[in-house]
Amino acid sequence: MEVEHPQVVQLASLGRRFDAQLAARWRVLPLYQEDDPQARLRALAPDAPLIVTSVRIGLRPEVLAALSAVRAICSWGVGCDMLPLDAARARGIAVSNTPDVQNECVADMAFGLLLASARRIPACDRYVRDGRWNTLGHFPLTTRVWGKRLGVLGLGRIGKAIARRAQGFGMPVRYHNRHARADLPAYGFEPSLTALAAWSDFLVVACPGGAETRHLVDAAVLRALGPGGTLVNIARGTVVDEAALVQALQAGELGGAGLDVFEHEPAVPAVLQALDQVVLAPHTASGTHETRASMSQLVLDNLLAWEETGRLLTPVSL
Repeated sequence: MEVEHPQVVQLASLGRRFDAQLAARWRVLPLYQEDDPQARLRALAPDAPLIVTSVRIGLRPEVLAALSAVRAICSWGVGCDMLPLDAARARGIAVSNTPDVQNECVADMAFGLLLASARRIPACDRYVRDGRWNTLGHFPLTTRVWGKRLGVLGLGRIGKAIARRAQGFGMPVRYHNRHARADLPAYGFEPSLTALAAWSDFLVVACPGGAETRHLVDAAVLRALGPGGTLVNIARGTVVDEAALVQALQAGELGGAGLDVFEHEPAVPAVLQALDQVVLAPHTASGTHETRASMSQLVLDNLLAWEETGRLLTPVSL
């Protein structure tokens, strides 16, 4: 009996419901379920035209090299730092991601981390649960958020959503980008990231990851943010020099941090876990039922659009 070769090589699950929809329309090789994925890839999938992956799984260059007929890569998530974009460009392969649908939830998490860090909400929770309120009395004073200065590193889709939320807290907003945003005159552009950090009470990292932004938030930026400042990162762990962050927090050179991403995740330095002025989350800024469903649906919509028109709905600029 002749083996039916797949149309889609699936490197990451989209969730049970969306995996079922994917398999109902296309012939799928769920490579993430295979004991020997490379062998299955060589045996069954060299002519598969489509790849489905995710921002966390990415696509290794050797996997792409083994698929000679790929025409499109549809990735779940926004970040592209785990995708071989140069190889895709050289081969004329289209790439899509899932922008916009997670903007609001990620911005919510950014502000949640900001508030939790400033007001020490997790530490307050532990204070009550541990019975220290009864024995030690009032919790130490924390930092007000309303009216404080917000710096945004990366005023893109998510950065704009964060800045909109800041307006409800009466916070003046400045930002650092490669270039000023002429379409957003309400926010002040700061060409120097160090100068932005020195101005800010809270600095939120919302820029893309990758080689160009690696350790952009370094020791100098953290010192400029200072002992009264708080760093919030909902972008990529690699944007922040984590060793410098740990040192700044230990030395009292930085006031606090709210972190959803880490440089070597899921590994998180023990020092960060031990500090009450640090709030930690397990890379879950987009982790709501509604947003994750929208992301998975957009992957399917991109596949369908490619099949019907030869074009992707949300192509990545190569």
